[in-house]
Amino acid sequence: MASLVAYDDSESEAETEPVGSFNAASQTKDTSDVLKPLGQDFASEAAGVTEGAALPTKHGSCEDPAGHRLPLVRLWRSDPGSCPSQRLQWPRTEPDVTFPTDKPPQHSLWTSHVPAGHVPLAAARFRQVKVSWGTYHSPEPSFCAQTKSETPGKNVNSLQRKRCEDCIVPYTPKRLRQSQALSMETGKSKDVEAQGPSVGRAPAPLCVTPRVSEFIQPYLDSQYKETTIPRKVLFHLRSHRGPVNSIQWCPVFAKSHMLLSASMDKTFKVWNAVDSGRCLQTYSLHSEAVRAARWSPCGQRILSGGFDFALHLTDLETGTQLFSGQSDFRITTLKFHPKDHSLFVCGGFHPEVKAWDIRTGKVVRSYKATIQQTLDILFLQEGSEFLSSTDASSRDSADRTIIAWDFRSSAKISNQIFHERYTCPSLTLHPREPVFLAQTNGNYLALFSAVWPYRMSRRRRYEGHKVEGYSVGCECSPDGDLLVTGSADGRVLLYSFRTASRARTLQGHAQACVGTTFHPVLPSVLATCSWEGDIKIWH
Repeated sequence: MASLVAYDDSESEAETEPVGSFNAASQTKDTSDVLKPLGQDFASEAAGVTEGAALPTKHGSCEDPAGHRLPLVRLWRSDPGSCPSQRLQWPRTEPDVTFPTDKPPQHSLWTSHVPAGHVPLAAARFRQVKVSWGTYHSPEPSFCAQTKSETPGKNVNSLQRKRCEDCIVPYTPKRLRQSQALSMETGKSKDVEAQGPSVGRAPAPLCVTPRVSEFIQPYLDSQYKETTIPRKVLFHLRSHRGPVNSIQWCPVFAKSHMLLSASMDKTFKVWNAVDSGRCLQTYSLHSEAVRAARWSPCGQRILSGGFDFALHLTDLETGTQLFSGQSDFRITTLKFHPKDHSLFVCGGFHPEVKAWDIRTGKVVRSYKATIQQTLDILFLQEGSEFLSSTDASSRDSADRTIIAWDFRSSAKISNQIFHERYTCPSLTLHPREPVFLAQTNGNYLALFSAVWPYRMSRRRRYEGHKVEGYSVGCECSPDGDLLVTGSADGRVLLYSFRTASRARTLQGHAQACVGTTFHPVLPSVLATCSWEGDIKIWH
């Protein structure tokens, strides 16, 4: 009796099925109503669904011949097959869309001018969405089996029960339906580009030749010479399916032919960007966008962090994950400690910047400030200090825009470094002088002293490019003579570090150029990446 009361409440609150809605078992009957005028006899249409069945006069109604609506108790007693235990069962087999064989179907919007054996589009979409409800097996036969085994004498009751039962289906969340439909579409496509391993699976080892690149070998035994300005495109790499956030050459000179790229398509890739321009390996360890990826100083591991709160340290030779951690926030930047390579610092959408120890897999220090997001991190003084660029800015002065921290004590050294109302999406250190540069949203590069009190230079400013809210990167050449930066309009601009004059402008990309980096050995090679998802190697 308790189940009857619960069924009574659910029936009173349930919404009626809209007229003309698609039903896999009654597809021909519902769609043919469009071509027939109102008041026409429905006997011919009912024959197309079940032989000898008659449709009720009202859609989904359960009435007696006198026109009064039957109570639920009477309806249940008169039709024992409509009890709640049977009506709430989910069919174990898929509903089949059948067409009559003894009588040709009438022309309608769904059955006219189609080849034999064709399944309508709506029925095909209905078959794709399947909900897994565990291993539930009912001792009673399913609804599809009942409708096929009933005699013609019970067609009236079976059709009436079917109309009522079709209104009660298990609820499937919209997000689950979309993911299932997307998985069905991607599974059927055969010309999809080959990607890396699935999320959580260990990638294959990186196949790297032991020999040094023939283009890099002549420069290993000599000192780095003057940087020459690149003019032409050597390789155009287009394997990423989303914006490329950052790029970095391998810090080991003998392996510097490898280029690392992190993308919003949830992957990071390793390229041979000097010899062949092909992708060596794709890593799909993250379930969300990979915002930051860095080479380890030894050149054998890659540390990655993304919007899925995950941190992974991957060994390239074995393809295994040496470290996996879960952060408290979405990661936007991370840097290895320049001296102790087992420590790294990461920041993101959180007031804190945290230092991790790879050996223990735990957070060893926290640096807290009244901010919302950390944009970039830069180590100074051989790792004893570091700078963090944040999104905080006030009306009169950019308080806490750039903060200097003591690495060991987690104390603030200074938070009054940049006194203008712009945020700084990226920072870079000069290789030979104690200065650093900050990319600002004011469409210029600012020059600062790398020692306390970190004063900003008022005489030298690098202007001419556009930032416009993008995380546009900047970098100095290995000899320190040139400065390169991207631009929101796709250009690549090179400046003279001494005079702040523009040396050259390259028409690089169709969308915003967000990453630029000089090769550490080859004096005329430059790599750039864009929001469009492509990478260009210039020489």
